[in-house]
Amino acid sequence: VQLQASGGGLVQPGGSLRLSCAASGSIFSIKHMGWYRQAPGKQRELVAQITSAGSIDYADSVKGRFTISRDNAKNTVYLEMNTLKPEDTAVYYCNALSAAWVNYWGQGTQVTVSS
Repeated sequence: VQLQASGGGLVQPGGSLRLSCAASGSIFSIKHMGWYRQAPGKQRELVAQITSAGSIDYADSVKGRFTISRDNAKNTVYLEMNTLKPEDTAVYYCNALSAAWVNYWGQGTQVTVSS
């Protein structure tokens, strides 16, 4: 499985960004897809995850502001981020979990929230 993420950038506090992650390769094996983030000096943390059945989980810090969605026809997962805060600044990584419980990672995309 290969994951190609895009959509990061610099945005002012209160702004919005949309991340995309396209999967290719053995996509039939993918169970869950999601987004993690890692800020400088911090551990990587789960931001949002969506299962093949459509169940969704969010980190408490992003609930009500971020929305994850999945287009199975395009093998793509999206993360719509609204009301961004400086503490959302991080490298965001796309993740896919296979039926064999193997984790795949995209290359990471930088999101910077700053005035």
